[in-house]
Amino acid sequence: MHTMWKGSISFGLVNIPVKMFAATEEKDIHFRMLHKTLHAPIKYVKTCEQCEGEVPVSDIVKGYEYEPGHYVIVEEDELKAITPHTRKAIEIMDFVDIKEIDPIYFNKTYFLSPNETGDKAYVLLQSAMQKTGKIAIAKITIRSKQNLACVRVYENALVMETLYYPDEVREVKQVPGLPDAASTEVNEKELTMAEQLIEQLSGPFNPAAYEDEYRKQLQDLIQQKIDGKEVRHVAEAPRARVVDLMEALQASIEESKTKKATAKRAPAKRKKVKASASG
Repeated sequence: MHTMWKGSISFGLVNIPVKMFAATEEKDIHFRMLHKTLHAPIKYVKTCEQCEGEVPVSDIVKGYEYEPGHYVIVEEDELKAITPHTRKAIEIMDFVDIKEIDPIYFNKTYFLSPNETGDKAYVLLQSAMQKTGKIAIAKITIRSKQNLACVRVYENALVMETLYYPDEVREVKQVPGLPDAASTEVNEKELTMAEQLIEQLSGPFNPAAYEDEYRKQLQDLIQQKIDGKEVRHVAEAPRARVVDLMEALQASIEESKTKKATAKRAPAKRKKVKASASG
């Protein structure tokens, strides 16, 4: 696992040296853009809109477009001068209950492990957070950007989740076409059946029960092409069009009951999907 960042967790007057690792990874299959005839990779070059010539990296600067066609140039040393002092620290500011944070604020997850002589202090913070049921709200600078974050316990490790700032989360009132729940009449029978369907589909969260079916099919397609096999397309069976809401709810409940009964009689074996290659 590649170390992405080294620093410390600042916890009151306690500093815990830690290393940070990406906790998640994309499994998407990436394609290269090729020349249609030669099948050679296509290169992308940086060009200037005015002279249309290729621009070397040494001649590229950062500019902010404050109005169309007008830019202010910001130099690298000017950016370094305002880099927050928390560049090498996860500075804990508050402790809160995780249920107070809506999932819309969560961005990316990182594993934290103790570095150098930080084992004891790391376990101390981990144990105290487990016992109190609290998570820490912190700030950290990653790649010159100051991030809001939370530190919490995951299994036997501390993880850090970067959070969106409040002004980065769009207001719900900006969403067009949302119905007014207060003025939209809901049929009591339909509501009862909807609740019944929710109960029927409810159960403990098991992440292993889900897989990316499209990625699996794409992997199979690519492997068939590598093996020189004929690629066959199987049309998806058409689904019955149900117009009436009550009929749709009833059909969904019956389908859910059938699936659960089948699963109890013969538990399906799940095939582990191999990690995909990227191009």
